[in-house]
Amino acid sequence: MVTPFTPYQRRLFIFLSVATFFEGYDFLALANILPNLREDFGLSQSDAGFLFAFVNAGTVVAYLLIRRADDWGRRKLMMVTILGYTFFTLLTGFATNVWWFAICQFAARVFLIGEWATAMVYAAEEYPADRRGSVIGTLQAFSSLGAIFCAAVAPMLLATHFGWRTVYFVGVLPLLVLAFARRNLKETTRFIELKKEQADKPKRDAFAVLRGPHRKRVLQLGAIWFLTYICSQTAISFWKDFVVTERGFTDGDVGKALAIASVGAMPMVFGAGKLLDVIGRKHGSTVIFITTSVGVFLAYSVHGFLPLTFAMMLAIFGVSSVLPALNAFTTELFPTESRSDAFAWSNNMIGRIGYVLSPVFVGIAAQHWSWGAAIRPTAIFPLIALVLIWLWLPETNGKELEETAAM
Repeated sequence: MVTPFTPYQRRLFIFLSVATFFEGYDFLALANILPNLREDFGLSQSDAGFLFAFVNAGTVVAYLLIRRADDWGRRKLMMVTILGYTFFTLLTGFATNVWWFAICQFAARVFLIGEWATAMVYAAEEYPADRRGSVIGTLQAFSSLGAIFCAAVAPMLLATHFGWRTVYFVGVLPLLVLAFARRNLKETTRFIELKKEQADKPKRDAFAVLRGPHRKRVLQLGAIWFLTYICSQTAISFWKDFVVTERGFTDGDVGKALAIASVGAMPMVFGAGKLLDVIGRKHGSTVIFITTSVGVFLAYSVHGFLPLTFAMMLAIFGVSSVLPALNAFTTELFPTESRSDAFAWSNNMIGRIGYVLSPVFVGIAAQHWSWGAAIRPTAIFPLIALVLIWLWLPETNGKELEETAAM
């Protein structure tokens, strides 16, 4: 018997879904405008790689925000991140040079990833154990839906008077609604109970989680995130530039291909969380990570509209679904008092080093060879990450957080 949601859990689910929707929108925005941005600012392929790296560095700095959720509370951090992301997204649209653009997007990513991580902590702490994987997976699927929406509307927005800037102007409007709706957001029950128990305890410093019993698990998950991001970050980010410059696609072709691929991938993406709940975190990860490697390799190898579209469908499913799989492990394997801190360390401080560096090396390699030759080798890294999941991580499916945190 599946545990039913309470009225508040249903409202919270809608709120978090809208929030993660725009995380996905922003993730694909830069990839969709990249050829136009390169032309506007006179950027080479290697310049594009460095731009992605600089912007993505904001996801590492987001650690400073995410870990504060264990002190400030989940609710306060969610409000701060939504407002901060809205402001810097709007400011991006007014950029007159690449440095202005890069700095605004760097700051936007700090708040955006802070919002995304906090949403996952909310999902882990506020929903029943037998539906936790499904909730985390569905929230991540809404992120993918946001990316699809961006891909679908980008060709039309690029054709407007303001060009690529319109992509960021449009992205602000729904976030203003979210900033208003946050008033009904409550603090998580687990965090409230924790603060009552620890009212007289001193605040934990930034390295406390690395000195405690969870140090090994933080490093293990950090390595898995790192390997996964090496592939997933570049797979979607450079695909438009790849098919435009190396396969002769137009903006319209890219929009059509991404729309078809995304529609085909969406049922699978929305089912990823359910998959994790039904067959377990480790077996579900096996399906997801193998599909990721196959999809990414083919997406930068095959020729023709239909083969490339099918390959991108597999890649979208994989790149989208590795996140709920790793989010589940990362939120479930730590206690409430250090859950956000441990997430910030493993995902942001360690894992996202791969997220930041991968575009740099891929961009440099593409400058000498091609996008395809540069990105195809990255498809091996999800397979290595999968091996480490089986070697290092316990199965957490269906267990309460208090039990999984003690594993």
